[in-house]
Amino acid sequence: MQTLKSNDESNSEAERRIQRLSLHLNPIPIPHLTWNHHHHPLQMENCSRGGKKLIVDANSLTDYMRGKYRDIQEKVFDYFNTNPQLQTPLEISKDNHRELCMNQLLGLVRGAGIRPLHYVVNDPAKYFAILEAVGSVDMSLGIKMGVQYSLWGGSVINLGTQKHKDKYYDGIDNLDFPGCFAMTELHHGSNVQGLQTVATFDPITDEFIIDTPNDGAIKWWIGNAAVHGKFATVFARLKLPNYDVKGISDMGVHAFIVPIRDMKTHQTLPGIEIHDCGHKVGLNGVDNGALRFRSVRIPRDNLLNRFGDVSRDGQYTSTLPSVNKRFGATLGELVGGRVGLAYSSVSVLKVSATIAIRYSLIRQQFGPPNQPEVTILDYQSHQHKLMPMLASTYAFHFATTNLVEKYAQMKKSHDEELVADVHALSAGLKAYVTSYTAKSLSICREACGGHGYAAVNRFGSLRNDHDIFQTFEGDNTVLLQQVAADLLKQYQRKFKGGTLAATWNYLRDSMNTYLSQPNPVTARWEGGDHLRDPKFQLDAFRYRTSRLLHSVAVRLQKHSKPLGQFGAWNRCLNHLLTLAESHIESVILEKFIEAVQSCPDPSAQAALKLVCDLYALDRIWNDIGTYRNVDYVAPNKAKAIHKLSEYLSFQVRNIAKELVDAFDLPDHVTRAPIAKQSGAYSQYTQYVGFE
Repeated sequence: MQTLKSNDESNSEAERRIQRLSLHLNPIPIPHLTWNHHHHPLQMENCSRGGKKLIVDANSLTDYMRGKYRDIQEKVFDYFNTNPQLQTPLEISKDNHRELCMNQLLGLVRGAGIRPLHYVVNDPAKYFAILEAVGSVDMSLGIKMGVQYSLWGGSVINLGTQKHKDKYYDGIDNLDFPGCFAMTELHHGSNVQGLQTVATFDPITDEFIIDTPNDGAIKWWIGNAAVHGKFATVFARLKLPNYDVKGISDMGVHAFIVPIRDMKTHQTLPGIEIHDCGHKVGLNGVDNGALRFRSVRIPRDNLLNRFGDVSRDGQYTSTLPSVNKRFGATLGELVGGRVGLAYSSVSVLKVSATIAIRYSLIRQQFGPPNQPEVTILDYQSHQHKLMPMLASTYAFHFATTNLVEKYAQMKKSHDEELVADVHALSAGLKAYVTSYTAKSLSICREACGGHGYAAVNRFGSLRNDHDIFQTFEGDNTVLLQQVAADLLKQYQRKFKGGTLAATWNYLRDSMNTYLSQPNPVTARWEGGDHLRDPKFQLDAFRYRTSRLLHSVAVRLQKHSKPLGQFGAWNRCLNHLLTLAESHIESVILEKFIEAVQSCPDPSAQAALKLVCDLYALDRIWNDIGTYRNVDYVAPNKAKAIHKLSEYLSFQVRNIAKELVDAFDLPDHVTRAPIAKQSGAYSQYTQYVGFE
């Protein structure tokens, strides 16, 4: 039974509705809009170049952004600053870069005393903080560290049992056992269940025989394989002999520890063939190679047997009932790679945005007649390029930080619901963030004109090194399909009365609320307090996701009868990808709003609120056609959204220096003088030899 409202509550509700309607009839001019937050009222500044600038406490914002792992990151930066011989030069050959990268990793572990494997096991959030700092020094170093500790080390720790930890932990930790992660094959990357490498058990010798049955099964793009690796975690189909008509049983994909080089001589072991993948578009400090196995024998104990084991007499046992369950559990333990890529991609975006924005604040071009030239960031077109990108960088920062926290909780609790949540969220954020960063790197380069083309300003190396992020640890298109598939499962569960996973909670009401006819009054509200209301913004994002989810479910059902499930999925594929991206944008905005509301400093919170509003309204405007087609937003409201987003972009421009300074990147990361706020343009020309 509903509780009756008091007279005061009813009057208050009536007054609120009247105020909303009056704002629709007499909208407040944008320069004087306010957003009422229950903690800190935030006043927007006058929209004029002579208006009062929002005062930002940069130190408070930096502390809030950098978080509790700032000290370990500073330790990484200090080590490389004091060891210039380990800093990557502008021009370096592939072979020299590989050796330097290995020496950098050895220096980090043995010189600086940072042991990443300890944090992989005990404090994943701290590990990712180290990875972010290391990647900003040299992205190749970040990837090589990830291969050694997250992939090779993580596979031994997470897929093996105590006997494997006892034997390999110390060697992996101190780099005595450099290793590889051999999953991808020439013909099979994302389709891990389709791997062809075979591990056949020989009960006579109590060994597994690892074989590459054809050229398509050669392990390809394996980091650490070409030069430095001594071991590999090899993913292969486990086959056991039996005595029925078939003669052999395929137990699905399992992981095995396979030595590939002699521990003393470093020579390739018998039956192992290693091919160097050669010079790449980027990340040439990582020695990628191809591995082929010709009847390579390994002890039975080298099976990483957490989810499935083979006894001395060839009997298979597992606590999980099916091949699919074992496969899912195995890949679920390896989700950390996607978490790390999403998190690291944001770091790349921070670097490129910082360089481009700082340059745009000091570079002058044209201006009014007989007056000084103006900075290029004062041009609306330049603001349109860079300010929404800066807002997205902040949004992605908080979303991926939340993902890292969830991942750390998952590793401690092993809660099944949290495992599924992290798996889907890491897939979506990795795909969405890396794709956005890849596009933004080109925009940042162009925003710096010809000077952005100079190698010293890093855009070329950043773009080349980051480009592979869209492909490895899961192709982005495939990962987005995983997100869409999970959304459809949640959709079906909603109608069957089941519970929803945490990230999909909003779907509990969305099919009823968001898919009903849009409120014709709400669709016309143009007031700034309404447009800057987090509830309006989040409702708009979720409404779009829910419409897409409902419509694609209907389409799939329609096409499944004549085309089959696969054919129907392929027919609706673009629709499904758009759905996945929409859902991820909703999650990103939700986490950004939570971060704004949790910020303890009023000045920093005001800046974050401004940036959050720009992120939300810019996204809504970019997809305004969707909202207009279903009358969720009336024409005048659409215009108001556009005007307000342009105004917010200008306001963010006014505090752009403070916002990029809050990333607190060291000088060697944004090392070219044009990338520094202090210093004149002539310093750059002198630096590159023009003067």
